[in-house]
Amino acid sequence: MSGTIRPLRHEDRAPLEEILRATGVFSDEEVGIALELIDIVLNRPAQKDYIINVCDDGEVLGYYCVGPTPATEGTFDMYWIAVKPSVHGKGVGGKLNEHAEQLIRSHRGRLIVVETSSQPKYEKTRKFYSTHGYIQLSRIRDYYRVGDDLVVFGKYISKN
Repeated sequence: MSGTIRPLRHEDRAPLEEILRATGVFSDEEVGIALELIDIVLNRPAQKDYIINVCDDGEVLGYYCVGPTPATEGTFDMYWIAVKPSVHGKGVGGKLNEHAEQLIRSHRGRLIVVETSSQPKYEKTRKFYSTHGYIQLSRIRDYYRVGDDLVVFGKYISKN
């Protein structure tokens, strides 16, 4: 897959919102949370809680948002990874994930933690993480709501 991974820019906000909505996976509330993190990165460049990078191939194809987990040494959260539906299955998500792992390693990260839902619409998401070497670390029943479990995946990327 071609495309350049680069830092988030102000003009990326609208295309990223379109991508988040077009996936058909995220609720309006979840899209709002994602946009809140995007706005923090855009409007507070000195903050150190979130890092967002975008895959750009002449148009925005996807992005990821990661950040160090507070009160840990070397643990990072993968908050978001989303790809334009028209390029699903073409390696964009894998490229973003690989870039995120390299970035986290460069920040002395050793563990990436991802939280997702047990809902059927998240099956492709869970498969994506499994395919990229993440393992299910835990599952909390009825976490989001009755019948919607929290599924936590993790991947150790360094022995630090």
